[in-house]
Amino acid sequence: MVEAGRPDPTERYRVPVGHSATRGVADAKVTLVMITDFQCPFCKRAQPTIRALERRYGSDLRIVVKHNPLAFHSRARPAALAAEAAHEQGKFWELHDLLYENNRSLSDGDLRRWAKEAGCDMSRFRADKGKAALARRVDEDIALARKVGARGTPAFFVNGRFLSGAQPEAAFAKVIDEELTEADRRIASGTPQDFLYEVLMKGAKSGV
Repeated sequence: MVEAGRPDPTERYRVPVGHSATRGVADAKVTLVMITDFQCPFCKRAQPTIRALERRYGSDLRIVVKHNPLAFHSRARPAALAAEAAHEQGKFWELHDLLYENNRSLSDGDLRRWAKEAGCDMSRFRADKGKAALARRVDEDIALARKVGARGTPAFFVNGRFLSGAQPEAAFAKVIDEELTEADRRIASGTPQDFLYEVLMKGAKSGV
């Protein structure tokens, strides 16, 4: 029995890509959304697993990042805003990786240091980081996390199916393999592959 307010792993939830940074091809058969907090040690622990999954599934897997900076991680929101500022310059993933590699060093000075190392134009980075539009992006991600019952971090949605915490690779692979089978079935039935995720989301639950 699923606890009230928690997502049911057997259901599919609507987690749109929206503004979020993505890695992988747009028409991948499986979209894995990570709801994360840059200061969270468990999110950091999950990163090698995600990279292993990318190597394992190649063009069948797309990764999406959404932010859920937890209240007790005081540097998580500034880090999320820094990542979004880097996203404006096409440097999201470079900074994303540096933030997790150094997630105990996230002061304002550290964030500028990692942004520079990621290749950001620093004048633009400083200007963008303070923009209300970027703060709204982070707030929208937080609201979505609450809506779909992702209380803690990391939380993952594999084509809308929930996985909680820094799970082993095999736990992800089980769900991904099931979703690949479902994707192949739908594509064979006439669903265009480049609209597959959109179709899955239309039929998904909007929240817990």
